[in-house]
Amino acid sequence: MSYTIVAPVGDNIDALYSGMKEFATERVYLLSPKSNLRKAKRIQKKLQSFSIETQILDLEGSMMESMFAHFGMICNNHDHEDIIVNVGTGDKVTACTALSAAFANGLKAFGMVEGKPMLLPIMKLSYYHQLTESKTAILKGLKKDNYSSLNELHKRTGMSISLLSYHLNGTLKHKGLIHLRLVEVKQQQKQLYIRLSELGSLLLKGYITCEKT
Repeated sequence: MSYTIVAPVGDNIDALYSGMKEFATERVYLLSPKSNLRKAKRIQKKLQSFSIETQILDLEGSMMESMFAHFGMICNNHDHEDIIVNVGTGDKVTACTALSAAFANGLKAFGMVEGKPMLLPIMKLSYYHQLTESKTAILKGLKKDNYSSLNELHKRTGMSISLLSYHLNGTLKHKGLIHLRLVEVKQQQKQLYIRLSELGSLLLKGYITCEKT
């Protein structure tokens, strides 16, 4: 089996080559901040000399949103099982952000321990399996930067307060939006206020994907 390797360009590029020795590599995506573009181009040139298809993806603007957007594109173009994320190549920020994106999409990932790749314990999951049309409608009725009251959400979605509460809090059998961390809530003067979380916003934008079946 040959893998598509996704690797942030950071402090430890030697980890890229160590990982490629462990996992047969067909294609590499280099996720690079502007400050590391020259380094990324040198790596691309070296890998292409070994006939390994290599693409540089710029990390611009919000690191979190840019990283998740690139992961969404990669996951839509390749089978999830063929993708593996090398977080050992990045600096602290890019490595953590890449690991978050790998977890959200249920992708295999590894770091480096004493110069050797170590697979990280990431569950294979999909948020889309947890989302009903009603839960999705609630997410679409929320904003990331502003809290909304239950009454405001009731007017936007047409759902009753009790139904909104059900989808937000969930049950023993079915996880709610709060448990899934797709929304954030606060209590103020005995009123509940809700807003879209960063994760919820990324999901609505299509940056977190459903595994192909």
